[in-house]
Amino acid sequence: MAPVTHSGTTDVLIAGAGPVGLSAAAELRRQGVRCRLVDRLPARLPYAKAVGIQPRTLEIWDRMGLARTVLEAAAVLRGQLIYVNGRERARIELALPPEVPYEFAALPQYETERLLEAYVAGLGTSVERGTELLSFTQDQGGVTARLRTASGTEEEVRTGYLIGCDGAHSTVRKSLGLTYEGAAFDAEYMLGDVEADWDLPHGYGVRSTHLAADGSTDDVLVCIPLPGPGRYRMSMLVPPELSMRAGTGTGTTGAGDVRGDGVAHVDDVAHGLESGRAPELHHIQAVVDRLAPRPAVLSRLRWSSVFRISHRIVDRYSDDRVFVAGDAAHIHPPTGAQGMNTGIQDACNLAWKLALVIRGEAGPALLTTYDAERRPIGEEVVGRTVRHATQGIEADPDAPRTVLLREAQLLVNYRGGPLAPATNGSPGTPRLGDAHTPSVSPATLSPGDRAPDCTGLTSSGSAYPWRLFDVLRGRTGHVALLYTTDPATVPTTAETLHATATAAAGPPLEVIAVLARDTSPDLSAQDAVPVPAYHDTTGEFARLYTPDGPTAYVIRPDGHLATRFPFPAPTTPLPTYLAALSP
Repeated sequence: MAPVTHSGTTDVLIAGAGPVGLSAAAELRRQGVRCRLVDRLPARLPYAKAVGIQPRTLEIWDRMGLARTVLEAAAVLRGQLIYVNGRERARIELALPPEVPYEFAALPQYETERLLEAYVAGLGTSVERGTELLSFTQDQGGVTARLRTASGTEEEVRTGYLIGCDGAHSTVRKSLGLTYEGAAFDAEYMLGDVEADWDLPHGYGVRSTHLAADGSTDDVLVCIPLPGPGRYRMSMLVPPELSMRAGTGTGTTGAGDVRGDGVAHVDDVAHGLESGRAPELHHIQAVVDRLAPRPAVLSRLRWSSVFRISHRIVDRYSDDRVFVAGDAAHIHPPTGAQGMNTGIQDACNLAWKLALVIRGEAGPALLTTYDAERRPIGEEVVGRTVRHATQGIEADPDAPRTVLLREAQLLVNYRGGPLAPATNGSPGTPRLGDAHTPSVSPATLSPGDRAPDCTGLTSSGSAYPWRLFDVLRGRTGHVALLYTTDPATVPTTAETLHATATAAAGPPLEVIAVLARDTSPDLSAQDAVPVPAYHDTTGEFARLYTPDGPTAYVIRPDGHLATRFPFPAPTTPLPTYLAALSP
């Protein structure tokens, strides 16, 4: 039996240093929370697995100050070309409304991990490589976890909370006994990271299928642009000679799934990379010769693999002090690049809540809202990606604009949830942009909605206008935006809001004034406001935030609207929201 060492305590232990675990660590460290981040692999894997980065993910990273770094390394996705039996059937332009600050992008997963890892290291936390979570127990005071380190020794660590970001074969999920209902697709696929010499427009993905006489799809090629001239991640059906079912691997029902380290693991989840023969360039070239809309010569195969796809989701995202996020909680087809991005939003939603609880600014009951807010999102994403994988995204019955905004994850909202209950006639609509929420800028911005960006904010001392996201960047807590035509009302209102938060023993509020377009441009009046003040010079804030007179907006740390209310007012919804966070 390996010797066991006992280490000190930490606030949060994160198992799994993929994009989801790294995003959880980034937000926790940004909030000043101590955390350890362990991963059983000795190094990042050089695979272009999850490559799509949605605009909403870039908005989350913008708050951290990371978006520019990611975009400088990524490729912009401008659209998708859809072909059926050699003929172009659709051309989807990925054009978003002008108030959306970021476009769709693509970056190999290992690059995403590298940038996130560097960011987290800059905040004082390094990934502990070659360290595997073996087991854990929890009690009223915390979690005791047993780790095996890279040296082979076993370590017992005491932590307040444990987050399982350890993938489709999650040790955390299995140890909690969570169900993982779903099924596997029969088809097997192969991936290849290659360069293509063809004359298709730059920045456009390609989806080319062949329909059999009975209308079923019997051949498919999907190409996603990656950074670099002519570089794509291509996926397609596996030829018979590479099929795991043909006996070239270790099993036929998922027992040969590879967790990324090149070793076959027995598991009941047939999802992910598999052991066996890796496709060679000629296998991928053969599919391109059959299905590509233009003649193409492939070269520079960097990496390839056979993989399987399942769709599953857990019955709950948490059990007291232990949580699951990302693939540990939900897996589904890669259609629309929803998986990694949904997991990153899981991580951000959970991290700010953990931070408040650990600092004593919120009660443990706040942590139950993680499952209540995020599991419905996971269920919707799993169902939608399965439909798109089997029927094609072009068969989606919603309007193209709604489909695009939903794929960009800009319609995710928590209306009607525990932190945004439907009151006074406010809508409690289903989440994630159904027919009731077709716009990235809803007619009335309601609690639970994504707080949109806007342009045209000017301030004293700055020679250029700011975006709202510029103003919010780097802030870690709740922010109250006070929209008014009268700067003189700001001091009393700000004082009242601070007093309300203090009385509720809740998180502190940062207050920022947004002066209406028709406010006097007298800079001396703006300078006299005792909080940061910005002038809505173009009226863009008012158009997107739909104020009804002087209005306060409280924005959560994850960029969703907590509450809104008129001011000055004898009573506001703020105490109700703060009560939901109450220690």
